[in-house]
Amino acid sequence: MVSRVVGEFQNSPQLALEFYDWFGEKKGFPLSLTSRCALIHVLVKSRRFDDALSIMEKLIRVNGMTPMEVLDGLLDSYEICKSCPAVFDALVRACTRCGATEGAYLVIKKLRMEGRLVTIHAWNNFLSQLLKLNEIVRFWNMYKEIISYGYIENLNTFNLVVYALCKECKLLEAISTFYRMLKSGILPNIVTFNMIIDGACRVGGIELALKLVEKMGVMSENFVSPNTVTYNSIINGFCKLGKVAFAEEVLNDMIKAGVKPDVRSYAAMIDGYARGGCLEEALRLCDEMVERGLMPNTVVYNSILHWLYSEGDIGGSSLVLSDMIDKHVFPDQFTYSTLIQGLCRNGYVMQAFKFHCQIMEKNVIEDTFSHNILINYLCKSNDLSGAMQLVGSMFIRGLIPDLVTYGALIDGYCKKGKLGSAVWVYEKMKVEKKPNIVIYNSILNGLCKEMSMDAARRMKDSLKSLGLPDAITYNTLINGYCSCGNMDEAFSLLMEMRKVGRFVNTVTYNTLINFLCKCGCIQQAKELTKRMVLEGLIPDFITYTMLITCSAKNCSADEVIELHDSMVLNGVVPYRQTYQAIVRPLLGEENEETRV
Repeated sequence: MVSRVVGEFQNSPQLALEFYDWFGEKKGFPLSLTSRCALIHVLVKSRRFDDALSIMEKLIRVNGMTPMEVLDGLLDSYEICKSCPAVFDALVRACTRCGATEGAYLVIKKLRMEGRLVTIHAWNNFLSQLLKLNEIVRFWNMYKEIISYGYIENLNTFNLVVYALCKECKLLEAISTFYRMLKSGILPNIVTFNMIIDGACRVGGIELALKLVEKMGVMSENFVSPNTVTYNSIINGFCKLGKVAFAEEVLNDMIKAGVKPDVRSYAAMIDGYARGGCLEEALRLCDEMVERGLMPNTVVYNSILHWLYSEGDIGGSSLVLSDMIDKHVFPDQFTYSTLIQGLCRNGYVMQAFKFHCQIMEKNVIEDTFSHNILINYLCKSNDLSGAMQLVGSMFIRGLIPDLVTYGALIDGYCKKGKLGSAVWVYEKMKVEKKPNIVIYNSILNGLCKEMSMDAARRMKDSLKSLGLPDAITYNTLINGYCSCGNMDEAFSLLMEMRKVGRFVNTVTYNTLINFLCKCGCIQQAKELTKRMVLEGLIPDFITYTMLITCSAKNCSADEVIELHDSMVLNGVVPYRQTYQAIVRPLLGEENEETRV
């Protein structure tokens, strides 16, 4: 009956909707799928899409119907209600809004089997959902499927493709798509330009971004002009390159063009200046923001707080925090974590603990991040019992330790020589978490310190079978073998690293050169340095200082001076330790390492 009444109201969708709502409120009279589908057809035909989507979403979310069941209901009532194909596009959109992505695809496929095609708009909606879910591979597969069906791409399709390419940092392909779009007669909108400009800025192509801004009007036949998002991308691009002064010039150009900056415009520059140590400039921009009627947000304050603590300015940090609270900008978890980390970094560990306890008591924040900061500092300070107590308090509060928590504990125990305790934590962690390479490397380092090289080698081999070893894995093992005096195994590992074709770095060679120098094998150390250069690695301050120290003991003064000159010519700046290594033997002094 309801579907029949709704059908009578085809020309009065509002009356149909009111009748549907009134009948739905009556207890004991459940609305059938047929009556609901009839109303959906009426609403879609009247272009009341939001109301139609609301009913479809309720069918899927509340009533527990599958998208295929809803589709069947719409197909059964399609001819009777004299509906239009837009109803199927609406169902695809309802599915993606409900998170039923697979259901949306099944709807499209079944419609195709029934000889009914959704429009490119429905496909665009589906593609957009895939990008939101970061399903890039499936996005490209579906895009190829659309093209194979003969669909003509529209502006939104091109924008989705450009977005996907920029997301993958495939800037040249994104630009190629942009020109293909122009050739097909479709004019780009501001979204198209902004995506490519932002993509260019992200990969350092700031000049290309500026050219696009310059030609934006010509390419869009004067329908598009730069907006706040456009300028923000360029400002952010300059700040990432460390060119904050250029970013500020862009801000001034933006204002001259009549485009109003927002908080993001200033936030990038404030962080850029603070990152470069120019805190006065950062604070000046904060004042300028306020003068323009823009209130600094949590992100801006967090940035300034972070860099003030990095500079050790505890007093300045307190003033900024007070100003933040006075302006009713509420601290978030990053603010509190920044405060705790800043206090620890500057030696105020007890104050950090007190502050942590205060925010925990007030239930202001419940996360593992702030706990991990304190646990890490306790482990570095060799206070492992305190770290374990803090882990215990995490469990009491219902917080589950993550890989960072376990990693800090394992590293702390290994560095303290308590390998048994480290393995115990590792076994506990394996029950809930999959260890990462950082944790494995910590245990490997502990094994090497205990001279358990056979066990360390076995661990490396097991990691190799899993494809996990990195440069630190090999360098730790090489250092372990060198410490044991087993140079043959150390060089065998170097050969293995070369065969793999990666991992060998300056640290690898410095470790071997250091032990050769300690053994007085200066010629072998020099030969290894030459091999290092041939492999494209540049000797650094540590390399030359080790060679000079060894040569000063075992070679002539001319050879020492020759090494020093080579160091300078290769652009490596000598430090105090370098000159001490040269001068001490000449003065008949002992090295600091041998002094009592």
